[in-house]
Amino acid sequence: MRDGQLISRHLLTDITKEAVVEQMLGRQLTSVAKTSRVNATNVLTVESATNADVHDISLTVQTGEVVGIAGLVGAGKTELCKALFGDRPFQEGEVRIGGKANRLRNPQAAIQAGIGLVPEERRKEGILVADSVAENLTAAAAHDFVNRWGLMDRRKEADQASQWVKELGIKVADVKQEVGQLSGGNQQKVAIGKWLLTDVSVLVLDEPTKGVDVGAKQDIYRLIDGLAQQQKGILYATSEWDELLTVTDRIYVMFDGRIVHETKTADTSEETLLWYATGGGQR
Repeated sequence: MRDGQLISRHLLTDITKEAVVEQMLGRQLTSVAKTSRVNATNVLTVESATNADVHDISLTVQTGEVVGIAGLVGAGKTELCKALFGDRPFQEGEVRIGGKANRLRNPQAAIQAGIGLVPEERRKEGILVADSVAENLTAAAAHDFVNRWGLMDRRKEADQASQWVKELGIKVADVKQEVGQLSGGNQQKVAIGKWLLTDVSVLVLDEPTKGVDVGAKQDIYRLIDGLAQQQKGILYATSEWDELLTVTDRIYVMFDGRIVHETKTADTSEETLLWYATGGGQR
């Protein structure tokens, strides 16, 4: 079914998964090709970082690189993402952004250092559901829209938001529409899009396609690839193995709050990732 209408009827033996998805979307499903974009310069370096939730974390992200953080629920992915954003600060270790050491004591410090976060709980932490699309898209760079009288320049805000709505392919009647009225996929595009108006060099994505449909996933993959082409460093945390193999260049696997494996994406498989994610490397 699509849009309240029966589109087709088939025996399972007569149709493929891809064909079902294309009929659900009403368009052909195209693959997302990763482009060559990685620079040899580290934009993010974490060395021996520890807090109450994660332990002895060491990792790097290069400019233009999408680095996966794989793990099952409870492995520590979300806790690591929040620590990098200063929500649950590291108590030991070092974090360097663009070669400069930073103490990420709170989210404001993380943003000033150049880190943005798209959290797993989109409606609770990633967007302001009762506010407009325009207000959400400009939230992380609100100071750029304040006029000389200290008030928000709503026209400038709306113009900029309209531009990004078009760029991101957000389906919305008007930029004044409440974000809470949008579909999950469009809400997630807004959650990611608000960082495009800032100068963050590292974007941390925690389960970025959670609760979105297949078509929106493809759009988000392309958006992430576009950010990497702009030489942003992307940290992509998820328990969806097929996404990791589709989107990332390199992968770290977490188990019990620790990184237990590192691999180039081209050199691994879902089975290998799952083996390490279930503690196989610890036996």
